[in-house]
Amino acid sequence: MAVYVLKRLLTMIPLLIGITIICFLVMHLAPGSPTDLHTELTPHASPEARERLMELYGLDKPLHEQYLLWLKKLASLDLGNSFSPDGRPVWDKIAERLPITITINVLSMILIIVVSIPLGVLSAVYRNSLFDKVTAVFVFIGFAMPTFWLALLLMILFGINLGWLPISGIRSLNYEYFPTWYQHVDLVKHLVLPVLLSAFGGLAGMSRYMRSNMLEVIKQDYITTARAKGLSESTVIFKHALRNALLPVITILGLSVPALIGGSVIFETIFAVPGMGQLFYLSVMSRDYPVVMGILFIGALLTLLGNLLADVSYAAADPRIRVS
Repeated sequence: MAVYVLKRLLTMIPLLIGITIICFLVMHLAPGSPTDLHTELTPHASPEARERLMELYGLDKPLHEQYLLWLKKLASLDLGNSFSPDGRPVWDKIAERLPITITINVLSMILIIVVSIPLGVLSAVYRNSLFDKVTAVFVFIGFAMPTFWLALLLMILFGINLGWLPISGIRSLNYEYFPTWYQHVDLVKHLVLPVLLSAFGGLAGMSRYMRSNMLEVIKQDYITTARAKGLSESTVIFKHALRNALLPVITILGLSVPALIGGSVIFETIFAVPGMGQLFYLSVMSRDYPVVMGILFIGALLTLLGNLLADVSYAAADPRIRVS
């Protein structure tokens, strides 16, 4: 297992480099430039000032030289400085927002696992029942409903009409003056809507995957043999069938990491959550290349680590993979 993990870690290096090359080229093909915000909005900005800014940011060099310079800095774990007026290091801007994004994504993943797996198992065991049909309706709604539209509806319902939950930010204005116990309550209240929205689509899809896998597994001969031995139905379902039905789901969970990270851009912008997704959106709008590249690198790294975790979990669930 250790050798397998080491090999996977080594193969991640060329994958990361390939991802950064594609992202770097696509980003520079987009219209606009970081100097536009400084020159076009200033009536008296001269072409010479624009050229000096291009030289300051290193944008006067060919694309391959710009990329190699960025890659050289990355080798020493330096993502450079932001093009924004504050000129802060990219690591500092990402570090203060990354924990929020990871927290929301981890909570969303936990919610998906805790809800979708039992939902799929019960739908398969009680197939064609009223519960299965109600679950199917929920799944179709989850697939069809746009996340941003649902977010606006929930904000109007729970935030404006009922006043139960806050609709923006991660903390209240007077957060530092609250008692310690209420600070935690306030944080949870701010996280409810972003976490639910982040997990909503995954809940629908994962429960269907789990149902279809369970339906395939419970038809197998070894399940019939286990029942013939007199084992209880709960033992047959949750010990013998569930473990084998989880194998494809583990892979899907690993592949859902990119969707969660990408979805952060949407719901963090809608709910004004100061996370990495919101920073990415603002950086793209201002053509802040170092911050955009830094976030893309972190996102790609987290995605590859998620896939690695899925493969390791796959091996842990299936002894045949460990032996091979």
